[in-house]
Amino acid sequence: MPGALPLEGWNNFYVIVGSSAAGLTGLTFVVIALASDANMVRLSGLRTFITPIVMHFGSALWIAALLCIPGHTTASLLICMLGTGGILAAYSAVTTWRMYRGRREYRPALEDWIWNASLPSLCYLVLLAAGMRLLHHTQSALYLIGAVALTLLFVGIHNAWDLAVWITAARPGVRSHGQARDGGSPAALSAGATRPSADSKASPDAAAGEAIAPRESSR
Repeated sequence: MPGALPLEGWNNFYVIVGSSAAGLTGLTFVVIALASDANMVRLSGLRTFITPIVMHFGSALWIAALLCIPGHTTASLLICMLGTGGILAAYSAVTTWRMYRGRREYRPALEDWIWNASLPSLCYLVLLAAGMRLLHHTQSALYLIGAVALTLLFVGIHNAWDLAVWITAARPGVRSHGQARDGGSPAALSAGATRPSADSKASPDAAAGEAIAPRESSR
């Protein structure tokens, strides 16, 4: 019969990770507020680039909560990790498909594929692998689970911050309205309004005629 796992030494780690993930979820609400203020909120963009941020923070919090449950056995933790990893890997695959499907409206850059598709998918696959290693390589599996939780936390921070900075710098909704008032004058164009707002992460299905500053300008 599998005995209790040596999780006592991980308590402080998961308290820090879990509380950080819960607190940083507020970053997502800031991003949504910025997108709404810039007239950029579209359902497809929310599902593809903003909702996954909540999932990354929520996943880190969920893993931290699971690892803090007292009396875990190898079998119980194995079931939790396999179930969690399987569900989240499927969600990550759906998110990747949404990015690929919407590339006509917004063509993701290499950094988008890395931070929004590749890294989250890798984390969830590693979580599955860690669950399978628990039976025979308990210590290494616990370190893998901890690495996944911490990586998801940083992925969520990066994506939320990247999106918030881009929205703040580009302000596509404000710029497009300003250009409309200026009648498309050279002064408005010289301000950087050169690309269609379909390139907006938060509004990939927006009208292609709107003009915004390039995303790369915030990097």
